[in-house]
Amino acid sequence: MRSTSRFVRLLCTSVLATLLASPTIYAEDNTDLLAKLDFLQQQIDALKQQLERTQNQAVETDAKVEAVAEVIDSQPAQQASSQKTTIGGYGELHYNNLDANDPSRDVEEIDFHRFVLFFGHEFNDKTRFYSEFELEHGFVADSGGSTPGEVELEQAFVEFDLGRDLHSKAGVFLLPVGILNETHEPPTFYGVERNDVENIIVPSTWWEAGAGLNGRWGSDWNWDLAVSSGLQMPTSGGSAFRVRSGRQKAAKAFANDGAVTGRLRYLGIAGLQAAVTVQYQFDPSQAANDGLDDGTLVEAHVDYQNNGFGLRALYAHWDFSGVAVEAAGADSQTGWYIEPSYRLNKRLGFYTRYEDVDAARTRDQFDQWELGLNWWPGENVVVKFDYRNRNHDLDSELGRDFTGIDIGLGYSF
Repeated sequence: MRSTSRFVRLLCTSVLATLLASPTIYAEDNTDLLAKLDFLQQQIDALKQQLERTQNQAVETDAKVEAVAEVIDSQPAQQASSQKTTIGGYGELHYNNLDANDPSRDVEEIDFHRFVLFFGHEFNDKTRFYSEFELEHGFVADSGGSTPGEVELEQAFVEFDLGRDLHSKAGVFLLPVGILNETHEPPTFYGVERNDVENIIVPSTWWEAGAGLNGRWGSDWNWDLAVSSGLQMPTSGGSAFRVRSGRQKAAKAFANDGAVTGRLRYLGIAGLQAAVTVQYQFDPSQAANDGLDDGTLVEAHVDYQNNGFGLRALYAHWDFSGVAVEAAGADSQTGWYIEPSYRLNKRLGFYTRYEDVDAARTRDQFDQWELGLNWWPGENVVVKFDYRNRNHDLDSELGRDFTGIDIGLGYSF
Protein backbone atom coordinates (compact mmCIF):
# COMPACT_ATOMS: atom_id res chain seq x y z
CA MET A 1 0.00 0.00 0.00
CA ARG A 2 2.81 2.30 0.90
CA SER A 3 4.83 1.32 -2.18
CA THR A 4 1.81 1.89 -4.45
CA SER A 5 1.34 5.40 -3.07
CA ARG A 6 5.05 6.08 -3.67
CA PHE A 7 4.69 4.91 -7.32
CA VAL A 8 1.66 7.11 -7.82
CA ARG A 9 3.46 10.09 -6.40
CA LEU A 10 6.45 9.50 -8.71
CA LEU A 11 4.18 9.14 -11.71
CA CYS A 12 2.31 12.34 -10.88
CA THR A 13 5.59 14.18 -10.35
CA SER A 14 6.90 13.02 -13.77
CA VAL A 15 3.72 14.05 -15.54
CA LEU A 16 3.77 17.43 -13.86
CA ALA A 17 7.45 17.96 -14.78
CA THR A 18 6.72 17.07 -18.37
CA LEU A 19 3.80 19.48 -18.50
CA LEU A 20 5.90 22.22 -16.98
CA ALA A 21 8.76 21.59 -19.47
CA SER A 22 6.59 21.47 -22.64
CA PRO A 23 5.95 25.22 -22.99
CA THR A 24 9.73 25.81 -23.09
CA ILE A 25 10.24 23.20 -25.81
CA TYR A 26 7.30 24.51 -27.73
CA ALA A 27 8.61 28.05 -27.32
CA GLU A 28 12.04 27.01 -28.65
CA ASP A 29 10.43 25.23 -31.64
CA ASN A 30 8.31 28.28 -32.43
CA THR A 31 11.39 30.53 -32.33
CA ASP A 32 13.24 28.40 -34.93
CA LEU A 33 10.18 28.26 -37.11
CA LEU A 34 9.74 32.03 -37.00
CA ALA A 35 13.41 32.53 -37.88
CA LYS A 36 13.11 30.21 -40.87
CA LEU A 37 9.95 31.93 -42.02
CA ASP A 38 11.65 35.32 -41.73
CA PHE A 39 14.63 34.07 -43.80
CA LEU A 40 12.32 32.68 -46.47
CA GLN A 41 10.48 35.98 -46.60
CA GLN A 42 13.79 37.81 -47.15
CA GLN A 43 14.63 35.43 -50.00
CA ILE A 44 11.21 35.99 -51.56
CA ASP A 45 11.67 39.76 -51.34
CA ALA A 46 15.13 39.51 -52.95
CA LEU A 47 13.78 37.36 -55.77
CA LYS A 48 11.01 39.89 -56.37
CA GLN A 49 13.56 42.72 -56.63
CA GLN A 50 15.75 40.70 -58.99
CA LEU A 51 12.74 39.87 -61.15
CA GLU A 52 11.82 43.54 -61.34
CA ARG A 53 15.37 44.47 -62.38
CA THR A 54 15.38 41.74 -65.05
CA GLN A 55 12.07 42.94 -66.40
CA ASN A 56 13.39 46.50 -66.54
CA GLN A 57 16.53 45.36 -68.36
CA ALA A 58 14.43 43.40 -70.82
CA VAL A 59 12.33 46.46 -71.53
CA GLU A 60 15.48 48.55 -72.00
CA THR A 61 17.01 45.93 -74.33
CA ASP A 62 13.83 45.80 -76.40
CA ALA A 63 13.96 49.56 -76.70
CA LYS A 64 17.58 49.49 -77.90
CA VAL A 65 16.83 46.75 -80.43
CA GLU A 66 13.90 48.72 -81.76
CA ALA A 67 16.08 51.83 -82.02
CA VAL A 68 18.78 49.99 -83.97
CA ALA A 69 16.15 48.45 -86.22
CA GLU A 70 14.76 51.90 -86.94
CA VAL A 71 18.23 53.17 -87.93
CA ILE A 72 18.80 50.18 -90.24
CA ASP A 73 15.36 50.56 -91.78
CA SER A 74 15.95 54.25 -92.35
CA GLN A 75 19.23 53.65 -94.27
CA PRO A 76 18.89 50.33 -96.13
CA ALA A 77 20.63 51.47 -99.30
CA GLN A 78 23.71 52.74 -97.49
CA GLN A 79 24.07 49.53 -95.46
CA ALA A 80 23.74 47.32 -98.52
CA SER A 81 26.18 49.45 -100.49
CA SER A 82 28.95 49.29 -97.88
CA GLN A 83 28.69 45.51 -97.66
CA LYS A 84 29.13 45.03 -101.44
CA THR A 85 32.03 47.40 -102.08
CA THR A 86 35.58 46.01 -101.86
CA ILE A 87 38.99 47.69 -101.69
CA GLY A 88 42.41 46.18 -102.34
CA GLY A 89 45.74 47.02 -103.86
CA TYR A 90 49.44 46.32 -104.20
CA GLY A 91 52.77 48.12 -104.29
CA GLU A 92 56.46 47.52 -104.87
CA LEU A 93 59.70 49.28 -103.96
CA HIS A 94 62.81 48.51 -106.08
CA TYR A 95 66.54 49.02 -105.62
CA ASN A 96 68.67 48.43 -108.74
CA ASN A 97 72.48 48.36 -108.86
CA LEU A 98 73.67 47.50 -112.38
CA ASP A 99 77.29 47.60 -113.60
CA ALA A 100 77.37 48.10 -117.40
CA ASN A 101 80.26 47.67 -119.84
CA ASP A 102 79.86 51.35 -120.62
CA PRO A 103 80.19 53.07 -117.20
CA SER A 104 77.94 55.89 -118.36
CA ARG A 105 75.11 53.35 -118.43
CA ASP A 106 75.58 52.17 -114.84
CA VAL A 107 72.41 52.26 -112.77
CA GLU A 108 72.12 52.73 -109.03
CA GLU A 109 68.69 53.92 -107.98
CA ILE A 110 65.77 53.30 -105.67
CA ASP A 111 62.22 53.72 -106.88
CA PHE A 112 58.73 53.16 -105.52
CA HIS A 113 57.78 51.66 -108.84
CA ARG A 114 54.07 51.11 -108.35
CA PHE A 115 51.31 52.06 -105.93
CA VAL A 116 47.98 50.52 -106.97
CA LEU A 117 44.47 50.57 -105.54
CA PHE A 118 41.62 48.22 -106.50
CA PHE A 119 37.99 49.23 -106.15
CA GLY A 120 35.13 46.84 -106.83
CA HIS A 121 31.40 46.82 -106.32
CA GLU A 122 28.71 44.18 -106.68
CA PHE A 123 25.46 45.69 -107.96
CA ASN A 124 23.62 42.37 -107.70
CA ASP A 125 24.46 38.68 -107.87
CA LYS A 126 24.96 38.91 -111.66
CA THR A 127 26.51 42.34 -112.21
CA ARG A 128 29.73 43.72 -110.73
CA PHE A 129 32.38 46.40 -111.30
CA TYR A 130 36.19 46.19 -111.15
CA SER A 131 38.83 48.91 -111.34
CA GLU A 132 42.57 49.37 -110.91
CA PHE A 133 44.11 52.79 -110.30
CA GLU A 134 47.91 53.14 -110.41
CA LEU A 135 50.54 55.70 -109.53
CA GLU A 136 54.01 54.92 -110.92
CA HIS A 137 57.36 56.18 -109.64
CA GLY A 138 56.09 58.04 -106.60
CA PHE A 139 54.61 61.27 -108.01
CA VAL A 140 53.58 63.24 -111.07
CA ALA A 141 54.71 66.85 -111.08
CA ASP A 142 53.98 67.99 -114.63
CA SER A 143 52.79 66.82 -118.04
CA GLY A 144 55.95 67.75 -119.92
CA GLY A 145 57.73 64.47 -119.35
CA SER A 146 60.50 65.89 -117.13
CA THR A 147 59.44 63.65 -114.22
CA PRO A 148 59.10 59.86 -114.39
CA GLY A 149 55.74 59.49 -112.67
CA GLU A 150 52.48 58.42 -114.28
CA VAL A 151 48.88 58.13 -113.12
CA GLU A 152 47.02 55.38 -114.96
CA LEU A 153 43.61 53.77 -114.98
CA GLU A 154 44.47 50.16 -115.86
CA GLN A 155 41.01 48.68 -115.38
CA ALA A 156 37.46 49.97 -115.16
CA PHE A 157 34.89 47.52 -116.44
CA VAL A 158 31.52 46.03 -115.64
CA GLU A 159 31.08 42.25 -115.72
CA PHE A 160 27.76 40.53 -116.40
CA ASP A 161 26.87 36.90 -115.76
CA LEU A 162 25.03 35.53 -118.79
CA GLY A 163 24.87 32.03 -117.38
CA ARG A 164 26.62 29.71 -114.95
CA ASP A 165 29.57 29.22 -117.35
CA LEU A 166 29.29 32.34 -119.50
CA HIS A 167 30.26 35.90 -118.57
CA SER A 168 30.69 39.17 -120.43
CA LYS A 169 32.42 42.45 -119.66
CA ALA A 170 32.74 45.92 -121.12
CA GLY A 171 35.01 48.84 -120.33
CA VAL A 172 38.77 49.07 -119.84
CA PHE A 173 40.36 45.72 -119.01
CA LEU A 174 43.63 43.76 -119.15
CA LEU A 175 43.94 41.65 -122.26
CA PRO A 176 43.94 37.86 -121.78
CA VAL A 177 47.53 37.21 -122.85
CA GLY A 178 50.61 35.87 -121.07
CA ILE A 179 51.13 34.97 -117.41
CA LEU A 180 51.79 38.36 -115.81
CA ASN A 181 49.43 40.65 -117.70
CA GLU A 182 46.37 39.76 -115.65
CA THR A 183 48.10 38.57 -112.46
CA HIS A 184 51.08 40.78 -111.62
CA GLU A 185 50.92 41.45 -107.87
CA PRO A 186 54.50 41.23 -106.47
CA PRO A 187 53.90 38.24 -104.13
CA THR A 188 52.73 36.11 -107.09
CA PHE A 189 55.98 36.01 -109.12
CA TYR A 190 59.75 35.68 -108.71
CA GLY A 191 62.20 38.45 -109.51
CA VAL A 192 62.24 42.12 -108.55
CA GLU A 193 61.58 43.26 -112.10
CA ARG A 194 59.04 41.58 -114.34
CA ASN A 195 60.56 39.38 -117.02
CA ASP A 196 61.56 41.19 -120.22
CA VAL A 197 59.63 38.97 -122.63
CA GLU A 198 56.39 40.04 -120.93
CA ASN A 199 57.57 43.63 -121.04
CA ILE A 200 58.86 44.03 -124.59
CA ILE A 201 57.13 41.39 -126.74
CA VAL A 202 53.95 41.10 -124.65
CA PRO A 203 53.81 44.72 -123.47
CA SER A 204 52.58 44.10 -119.95
CA THR A 205 50.82 45.74 -118.33
CA TRP A 206 48.59 45.91 -121.44
CA TRP A 207 45.01 47.10 -121.26
CA GLU A 208 42.50 48.24 -123.88
CA ALA A 209 38.92 49.47 -124.08
CA GLY A 210 36.30 47.13 -125.48
CA ALA A 211 34.10 44.16 -124.69
CA GLY A 212 34.77 40.51 -123.99
CA LEU A 213 33.30 37.10 -123.30
CA ASN A 214 34.57 34.37 -120.99
CA GLY A 215 33.29 30.82 -120.66
CA ARG A 216 34.06 27.27 -119.58
CA TRP A 217 33.88 23.93 -121.32
CA GLY A 218 33.39 21.40 -118.58
CA SER A 219 35.89 21.54 -115.74
CA ASP A 220 39.07 21.43 -117.86
CA TRP A 221 38.80 24.20 -120.44
CA ASN A 222 38.37 27.95 -120.20
CA TRP A 223 38.13 30.41 -123.11
CA ASP A 224 38.21 34.19 -123.65
CA LEU A 225 37.26 36.35 -126.60
CA ALA A 226 37.75 40.13 -126.69
CA VAL A 227 37.16 42.91 -129.22
CA SER A 228 39.10 46.02 -128.27
CA SER A 229 40.99 49.10 -129.32
CA GLY A 230 44.30 48.40 -131.06
CA LEU A 231 47.92 49.50 -130.96
CA GLN A 232 49.23 52.75 -132.42
CA MET A 233 52.87 51.81 -133.07
CA PRO A 234 55.25 54.46 -134.36
CA THR A 235 56.75 53.80 -137.81
CA SER A 236 59.70 56.18 -137.53
CA GLY A 237 62.15 57.48 -134.95
CA GLY A 238 64.02 55.65 -132.22
CA SER A 239 60.96 53.59 -131.22
CA ALA A 240 59.86 52.65 -134.72
CA PHE A 241 57.81 49.44 -134.75
CA ARG A 242 58.29 48.99 -130.99
CA VAL A 243 55.23 47.17 -129.68
CA ARG A 244 55.35 48.63 -126.18
CA SER A 245 55.38 52.17 -127.58
CA GLY A 246 52.11 51.40 -129.37
CA ARG A 247 49.96 51.00 -126.26
CA GLN A 248 47.23 53.66 -126.33
CA LYS A 249 46.01 52.95 -122.77
CA ALA A 250 42.44 53.92 -123.70
CA ALA A 251 43.39 57.61 -123.50
CA LYS A 252 41.57 59.28 -126.41
CA ALA A 253 42.72 56.23 -128.33
CA PHE A 254 42.47 56.11 -132.11
CA ALA A 255 39.77 53.63 -133.01
CA ASN A 256 40.15 53.47 -136.77
CA ASP A 257 41.21 49.84 -136.53
CA GLY A 258 40.87 47.62 -133.51
CA ALA A 259 42.02 44.17 -132.46
CA VAL A 260 40.53 40.76 -131.72
CA THR A 261 42.01 38.54 -129.01
CA GLY A 262 41.21 34.91 -128.28
CA ARG A 263 42.61 32.65 -125.57
CA LEU A 264 42.15 28.97 -124.75
CA ARG A 265 43.30 27.61 -121.37
CA TYR A 266 43.65 24.05 -120.11
CA LEU A 267 43.15 23.48 -116.37
CA GLY A 268 42.61 19.73 -116.29
CA ILE A 269 45.74 18.81 -114.29
CA ALA A 270 46.14 19.88 -110.67
CA GLY A 271 48.69 22.69 -110.39
CA LEU A 272 48.88 23.26 -114.16
CA GLN A 273 47.71 26.17 -116.25
CA ALA A 274 48.49 25.98 -119.97
CA ALA A 275 47.23 28.56 -122.44
CA VAL A 276 47.45 29.77 -126.03
CA THR A 277 46.52 33.32 -127.09
CA VAL A 278 46.13 34.65 -130.63
CA GLN A 279 45.58 38.32 -131.35
CA TYR A 280 45.03 40.03 -134.68
CA GLN A 281 45.70 43.77 -135.13
CA PHE A 282 43.83 45.16 -138.12
CA ASP A 283 46.27 48.09 -138.40
CA PRO A 284 48.88 48.40 -135.61
CA SER A 285 49.70 52.01 -136.53
CA GLN A 286 46.12 53.28 -136.99
CA ALA A 287 47.30 54.94 -140.24
CA ALA A 288 46.79 53.76 -143.80
CA ASN A 289 49.55 53.35 -146.37
CA ASP A 290 52.42 53.86 -143.93
CA GLY A 291 54.11 50.50 -144.52
CA LEU A 292 52.65 48.76 -141.45
CA ASP A 293 49.53 46.95 -142.54
CA ASP A 294 48.53 44.40 -139.90
CA GLY A 295 49.97 42.18 -137.18
CA THR A 296 49.39 38.84 -135.48
CA LEU A 297 50.56 37.81 -132.03
CA VAL A 298 50.79 34.16 -130.99
CA GLU A 299 51.61 33.48 -127.34
CA ALA A 300 51.76 30.17 -125.47
CA HIS A 301 52.75 29.37 -121.90
CA VAL A 302 52.66 26.86 -119.08
CA ASP A 303 52.62 27.58 -115.36
CA TYR A 304 53.04 24.48 -113.18
CA GLN A 305 53.23 24.07 -109.39
CA ASN A 306 53.66 20.76 -107.56
CA ASN A 307 54.90 20.19 -103.99
CA GLY A 308 57.13 23.25 -103.96
CA PHE A 309 58.50 22.75 -107.47
CA GLY A 310 57.46 25.37 -110.00
CA LEU A 311 58.00 25.86 -113.71
CA ARG A 312 57.03 28.78 -115.90
CA ALA A 313 57.76 28.87 -119.61
CA LEU A 314 56.46 31.30 -122.24
CA TYR A 315 56.88 31.89 -125.95
CA ALA A 316 55.55 34.93 -127.84
CA HIS A 317 55.90 35.91 -131.50
CA TRP A 318 54.70 38.90 -133.53
CA ASP A 319 54.34 38.71 -137.32
CA PHE A 320 53.81 42.12 -138.95
CA SER A 321 53.23 42.81 -142.63
CA GLY A 322 53.95 45.91 -144.65
CA VAL A 323 56.74 47.36 -146.78
CA ALA A 324 58.21 49.61 -144.10
CA VAL A 325 58.22 47.13 -141.24
CA GLU A 326 59.76 44.44 -143.46
CA ALA A 327 62.45 46.82 -144.72
CA ALA A 328 63.35 47.64 -141.11
CA GLY A 329 63.67 43.95 -140.27
CA ALA A 330 61.04 44.35 -137.56
CA ASP A 331 58.33 42.23 -139.15
CA SER A 332 59.22 39.27 -136.90
CA GLN A 333 59.62 39.91 -133.17
CA THR A 334 60.06 37.01 -130.76
CA GLY A 335 60.76 36.30 -127.13
CA TRP A 336 60.79 33.31 -124.79
CA TYR A 337 61.83 32.39 -121.27
CA ILE A 338 61.99 29.42 -118.94
CA GLU A 339 61.86 29.75 -115.15
CA PRO A 340 62.23 26.77 -112.79
CA SER A 341 61.76 27.44 -109.08
CA TYR A 342 61.55 25.64 -105.78
CA ARG A 343 59.71 26.82 -102.68
CA LEU A 344 61.22 25.29 -99.53
CA ASN A 345 58.25 26.30 -97.39
CA LYS A 346 55.63 29.02 -97.26
CA ARG A 347 58.34 31.57 -96.37
CA LEU A 348 61.27 30.94 -98.71
CA GLY A 349 61.67 30.12 -102.40
CA PHE A 350 64.46 30.14 -105.02
CA TYR A 351 64.38 30.48 -108.81
CA THR A 352 66.45 30.92 -111.92
CA ARG A 353 65.35 32.29 -115.28
CA TYR A 354 66.76 32.39 -118.79
CA GLU A 355 65.18 34.60 -121.43
CA ASP A 356 65.85 35.61 -125.00
CA VAL A 357 64.40 38.70 -126.65
CA ASP A 358 64.56 39.68 -130.34
CA ALA A 359 62.48 42.83 -130.81
CA ALA A 360 62.47 45.87 -133.12
CA ARG A 361 65.13 47.99 -131.42
CA THR A 362 68.71 46.70 -131.32
CA ARG A 363 68.84 47.46 -127.59
CA ASP A 364 65.94 45.00 -127.21
CA GLN A 365 67.87 42.13 -128.78
CA PHE A 366 69.60 40.24 -125.96
CA ASP A 367 69.66 37.18 -123.78
CA GLN A 368 69.64 37.31 -120.00
CA TRP A 369 69.85 34.89 -117.12
CA GLU A 370 69.18 35.56 -113.48
CA LEU A 371 68.80 33.79 -110.17
CA GLY A 372 67.41 34.88 -106.86
CA LEU A 373 65.11 34.26 -103.96
CA ASN A 374 61.80 35.39 -102.51
CA TRP A 375 61.11 35.62 -98.78
CA TRP A 376 57.47 35.91 -97.72
CA PRO A 377 57.32 37.15 -94.08
CA GLY A 378 53.54 37.16 -94.46
CA GLU A 379 51.15 35.58 -96.92
CA ASN A 380 50.86 38.71 -99.08
CA VAL A 381 54.17 40.43 -98.33
CA VAL A 382 57.44 39.58 -100.11
CA VAL A 383 61.09 40.61 -99.99
CA LYS A 384 63.05 39.79 -103.17
CA PHE A 385 66.71 39.55 -104.18
CA ASP A 386 68.17 38.63 -107.56
CA TYR A 387 71.32 38.74 -109.66
CA ARG A 388 71.14 39.44 -113.42
CA ASN A 389 73.53 39.07 -116.35
CA ARG A 390 72.53 40.56 -119.74
CA ASN A 391 74.33 40.19 -123.08
CA HIS A 392 73.25 41.94 -126.27
CA ASP A 393 73.34 40.33 -129.71
CA LEU A 394 74.96 43.17 -131.68
CA ASP A 395 78.43 44.59 -131.14
CA SER A 396 76.99 48.10 -131.37
CA GLU A 397 75.07 47.48 -128.15
CA LEU A 398 77.78 45.76 -126.11
CA GLY A 399 78.10 48.86 -123.94
CA ARG A 400 74.64 48.05 -122.60
CA ASP A 401 75.69 44.61 -121.35
CA PHE A 402 75.55 44.51 -117.58
CA THR A 403 75.63 42.46 -114.42
CA GLY A 404 73.90 43.60 -111.28
CA ILE A 405 71.64 43.00 -108.33
CA ASP A 406 68.07 44.00 -107.53
CA ILE A 407 66.33 44.15 -104.17
CA GLY A 408 62.59 44.60 -103.82
CA LEU A 409 59.77 44.86 -101.35
CA GLY A 410 56.21 44.08 -102.43
CA TYR A 411 52.75 43.59 -100.95
CA SER A 412 49.16 43.01 -101.95
CA PHE A 413 45.85 42.97 -100.07
